[in-house]
Amino acid sequence: MSDSSTAPHVQHLTVAERVEFGRTARKAAARSGHATLDAQAARDPIGLLEAQAEPRIQELLPIRYGRMLASPFAFYRGAAAIMATDLAPTPRVGLDAQLCGDAHLLNFGGYASPERTLVFGINDFDETLPGPFEWDVKRLATSTEIAGRDRGFSRAERRAAVLATVGGYREAMRQLAKLGQLDVWYAHADVDSLVADLQEEREQKDARSLRRAAAKAPLNDRHALARLLQVVDGEPRIVSNPPLTVPVTELGDRREQLEAAVRSVFRAYRHSLQTDRRELLEEFRFADLARRVVGIGSVGLRSWILLLLGRDESDLLFLQLKQAEASVLEPHLGQGNYASHAQRVVRGQRVSQASSDIFLGWTHVENNDGPSRDFYVRQLRDWKMSVDLTQILPRALTIYGRWCGATLARAHARSGDRIAIAAYLGKGDVFDRAVAEFATAYADVNEQDHQALAEAVRSGRLPATEGI
Repeated sequence: MSDSSTAPHVQHLTVAERVEFGRTARKAAARSGHATLDAQAARDPIGLLEAQAEPRIQELLPIRYGRMLASPFAFYRGAAAIMATDLAPTPRVGLDAQLCGDAHLLNFGGYASPERTLVFGINDFDETLPGPFEWDVKRLATSTEIAGRDRGFSRAERRAAVLATVGGYREAMRQLAKLGQLDVWYAHADVDSLVADLQEEREQKDARSLRRAAAKAPLNDRHALARLLQVVDGEPRIVSNPPLTVPVTELGDRREQLEAAVRSVFRAYRHSLQTDRRELLEEFRFADLARRVVGIGSVGLRSWILLLLGRDESDLLFLQLKQAEASVLEPHLGQGNYASHAQRVVRGQRVSQASSDIFLGWTHVENNDGPSRDFYVRQLRDWKMSVDLTQILPRALTIYGRWCGATLARAHARSGDRIAIAAYLGKGDVFDRAVAEFATAYADVNEQDHQALAEAVRSGRLPATEGI
């Protein structure tokens, strides 16, 4: 049991006091002031990428830079540290929530709940940290603007989508402010409701595409995981596909050391699970292990996939063990009250999501021969799906942006003062329009940074391998 004498004191304000607190915050940070972007001329975005690269696996960095080169949106996905640095000097409202830290459109989507329904929510928390709610909103809004540019939408179409994204956040927060604590805690959205919304708005093409993706999510998982497997001497093994997937057997002299280290991580992680989930996990046995490259911003961090077998060789469980480093927000907001970076990720995800992976957990590993490392663990894939932004139409982007904004509001309402935030935002669209102006300006900066990366690769400052 915890010592109640060390528990933090929680101040319980009345609704009226919380409303007044939110309205008073407008004096410290005017809502119209969120249009401000003061990107310093001396900023060095490539230097920030290089600093991030220092603790990573160096041989994998060309993949990261190659993926970021693909488009301004791909660059944006890998540039959370750059944007955090640019957000730091902007006006702060003083109303904090558990931030996603990397709230762009592709970090929202469908995933399986423990009840095996397809829910819609945020699905990436590597950068999570308590901080100014508006930072997440600005990153999400800017991603909507950049996605519209990538699709060649007009300025008016992009602005409509961005305003819907921010307006979706503001309107949802105002609705959440009227609900009781338990109602907010249980509030969630499902993919079927998003499909219905698209149909109601006569966006039939995108609705059909999303409905098919949702229906196929469990089957696609099985197919995707099956492609990772081969049978060797009657036992399932992970297929080699270097440099993206490399079984531990192909890692040369380091094989035994790496396998022992990952097994140690796995054993220690189990203690972070609830008792019933730990007992379930212990019914599975180890079968194989491979290093796997994932995402864009995460490339170079240590990431492993672990194959476990249950009842027999057809009863498979894939877990991902992923290294957690300091959040890109920490240089500007502090470390927060966490035992490790992996605990930060897991706690941030649990407090932000209405439903979380039953095997989500973490551990900290001391290393006598090198730096200690943090890892969190989750299921690989588990019905994950997202909207195809490369094919999305203008009106559908507006609807999807509104959905993502509302989803972000639900996540923030679970940890932040939803009543004060709603009072600060108000009924009108002053905040919406200001953030839309910021999004346009920052999308311009992002394009310049994308070109700076291209120049760094051309000059030989950074290595890049494209098409992987």
